[in-house]
Amino acid sequence: MKKTSTRLADGRELIYYDQRDDSVRDAVDRRPLDPTVTTSEVRRDPLLGDSIAVASHRQGRIYHPPADECPLCPSQGDRLSEIPDSSYDVVVFENRFPSLAGDSGRCEVVCFTSDHNASFADLTEEQARLVLDAWTDRTSELSHLPSVEQVFCFENRGAEIGVTLGHPHGQIYAYPFTTPRTALMLRSVAAHKEATGGQNLFDAVLERELADERVVLEGEHWVAFVPYAAHWPYEVHLYPKRRVPDLLALDEEARTEFPQVYLELLRRFDRIFGEGEPPTPYIAAWHQAPFGALEEFEGVNRDDFALHLELFTIRRTSGKLKFLAGSESGMNVFINDVPPESAARRLREVASS
Repeated sequence: MKKTSTRLADGRELIYYDQRDDSVRDAVDRRPLDPTVTTSEVRRDPLLGDSIAVASHRQGRIYHPPADECPLCPSQGDRLSEIPDSSYDVVVFENRFPSLAGDSGRCEVVCFTSDHNASFADLTEEQARLVLDAWTDRTSELSHLPSVEQVFCFENRGAEIGVTLGHPHGQIYAYPFTTPRTALMLRSVAAHKEATGGQNLFDAVLERELADERVVLEGEHWVAFVPYAAHWPYEVHLYPKRRVPDLLALDEEARTEFPQVYLELLRRFDRIFGEGEPPTPYIAAWHQAPFGALEEFEGVNRDDFALHLELFTIRRTSGKLKFLAGSESGMNVFINDVPPESAARRLREVASS
């Protein structure tokens, strides 16, 4: 992998990740851009104990542009985009309309391929490995920023999810706090560790799932399963079999196998609802241990956390979505329309030939 860092016309950082070591990235951003102005502010809720970001400047972000005006495609002739070069393998750049900025963290966009009409599932194993390497590199770099406590790599896919740009891409949020979902996990890990005399909760969960009927696919180093208490109609958790706290700690064997397992999983997701259905909308979310202090989670350290990816869709059946209504949105109590065992069975049925 070759990494080349440059700057856009408004001062934002852009990084090319190339498979070839002889790639030259010297294209200049020719757009007349003013410096980026953000109004991001983090506020803490005293009742719930969590934090939210207020980012009013995002109201002006680009919204469903036509394909020939996509800002994530390479620049071609007089059509200038966020990527100055005429081609690329993987690109990461600072979001022009970030939810978090400055002392409130940082937001980046990850473009998986220059092919506007592709999806992550269309990538080759070599391309998917390059994305993994980019996620890992950005996790490392962002973790060293003084305002950052947690790094979150994720992909939103599909208009139903709320995606406003159709080009295959994901995002990275670098939070100035430990996110509420991660804090819940860490508290559960701490309680289990105390109750069992030091045993790890993630290990116990993985052992249980490996022995159950909800495993979807399994490799030598990774396993994908529908969790016992899945929140979403079709939800799969992907774990490395060797517990590590973050992407940085994956060994070479796990990195090599990841593209094979993950691409197969995504391709199965696109076949859940049968032929002729539009691509399955999904969210793919990497969960990594925070880089900040963990004193509030007594007895827990970073190595107690287990890196994993959670992949889920809001489509519950053909032509129907799972909405977060009163119970889910009002009380955070999910009601799942599809039994996890049935979801796992369906995902095994659609295995590619």
